[in-house]
Amino acid sequence: MNPPSKLVVIGGGLAGCEAAWQAVRRGVAVELWEMKPRVFSPAHRSPDLAELVCSNSLRSRDLHNAAGLLKAELGRLGSLIMEAALVNQVPAGKSLAVDREAFARHVTEKITGHPGIRVERREAVSLPSERPLVVAGGPLTSAPLAQSLARLVGSEQLHFYDAIAPIVQADSIDEDRVYRGSRYGHGGEDYINCPLDEAQYERFLQALLTAAMVPLQPFEDPRYFEGCLPIEVMAGRGRDTLRYGPMKPVGLPDPRTGQIPYAVVQLRQDNRSGTLFNLVGFQTKLKWPEQQRVFRLIPGLERAEFARLGSIHRNTFLEGPKVLGPSLQLKADPGILLAGQITGVEGYVESTAMGLLAGINAERLLRERPPVVPPATTALGALIGHISREPVREFQPMNVNFGLFPPLEGKVPKKLKGERLAQRALEDLEKWIGKEGLE
Repeated sequence: MNPPSKLVVIGGGLAGCEAAWQAVRRGVAVELWEMKPRVFSPAHRSPDLAELVCSNSLRSRDLHNAAGLLKAELGRLGSLIMEAALVNQVPAGKSLAVDREAFARHVTEKITGHPGIRVERREAVSLPSERPLVVAGGPLTSAPLAQSLARLVGSEQLHFYDAIAPIVQADSIDEDRVYRGSRYGHGGEDYINCPLDEAQYERFLQALLTAAMVPLQPFEDPRYFEGCLPIEVMAGRGRDTLRYGPMKPVGLPDPRTGQIPYAVVQLRQDNRSGTLFNLVGFQTKLKWPEQQRVFRLIPGLERAEFARLGSIHRNTFLEGPKVLGPSLQLKADPGILLAGQITGVEGYVESTAMGLLAGINAERLLRERPPVVPPATTALGALIGHISREPVREFQPMNVNFGLFPPLEGKVPKKLKGERLAQRALEDLEKWIGKEGLE
C-alpha cells in the first residue's frame, strides 16, 4: 500500500506551524488547518499564524537555564519559531522577547510562502480520517475538537485558567516617576521600573484585594498554573507575597536615591519600536474598569493609556501520562500525534518543542519508519518525560525546568549544575541527531 501523499496538521499556532515546518523540510507535503479568521477564540485577534497572546517573552536566553537550553536545542533542530524569534527580538535583558506582530508575520509568510504547504482556513469540528494526523491544540482549543479528542481517549478533559497581563502606551508613562534598568544590571536599561514606598504599596494592595473580578460561570473550576497566577490571586495569599514575587525590588536600586524601593513594578518592552510595554507578572482577571483604577495607583502609571487590558482565558489540556506515548502518539489511536499545550506542557517554547517532535515523527510514520524519542537528558526529552510518565501527584502542566532532568552523576556544586546539565544535554542531543539521521 502506498503511503498517504500529505500530512494534515490541525492548528496554526506555534506548535502547528512548527510541526508543519519540520515535516515539509523533510520532503512531505502538508495541509495546515487554521480556523482564523473564520472563527476566533476569545483571546485571539489577528488572522496571522503563530499569534502570541499571553506575553511577548519567550523567557530566558541563558544556556544554563532550562528555558534557554530548550531554545538552543530547538535552534539546533532547525526550528522555524526560533528563527522568527531571533529575527524579531526586542530588548529584554536576559530574556528573549519579540515584536509580536512582526513575529507572527514572519511565521505566516514562511508557512504560506512554502510551495509544500497549503493553508486551509477551516475549523476542525471533529478528527479527520487522515493518518498520520497532527493535532496541535493550544490553550483555547475549540470545544468541538476538544470534545472529539476526549471521546477518543476516554479521558475527561481538564482545564484551568491563565490570565493575560495589561499593556500600556509608552508615551503615557510618567518618566519623572520611574527609572530604567534590569535586575542586578543584567541587560542594561531594558526595563522601566515603577518604585513604590511602603504607603504606596499598602494603598495598591488594598485596592487590588477589594477590586471587582470577572465572575466565573457556575460550571467553571479555576485551576491556575502556578507560573501564571493572576496578580489578585497572589495578593490574596499574604501581605508580602507580591513583594517576593512580581513586585520584588531586589537588585533594582533607584539610581536617583541609591536605595532599594519597598516594591517595584517592572514594565517590559512589548514591541520592537518601544511604543508598548507590558506589566511583568500582572496577569489578571479584574474587570476592565477596575484594572484602570487599580493599576493607575502605580507610580508612573497615573495617566497610563492601556493598549490592552488583562483578561481571563481557558486552557485546555489532556492528562498526558494517561493518553500519550513518549513519541506524542495517542495510545488510543497511534496514527494521531498531539502537539502544543493540549499535551500538558506550559509555555510558548515548550509548545513549539512538542510541535517540532510531532512534525518529525509524523513524517517518519508517513514513510513507515519508527518514531523517535529524544534522550531524557535533553530539555526536549525532559518535557516528554513529564507528559508521558505517570506523575507522583495529580498531573499538572509544566514549564521546562532542571527539576525534570535526570540527576547528574557524582557531586556537582550548585553553581555549576545548570552548566553541567546543559553540557550533557547538548552532547546527548548531537549523538541522537546523528544516530537518528535528523540533520
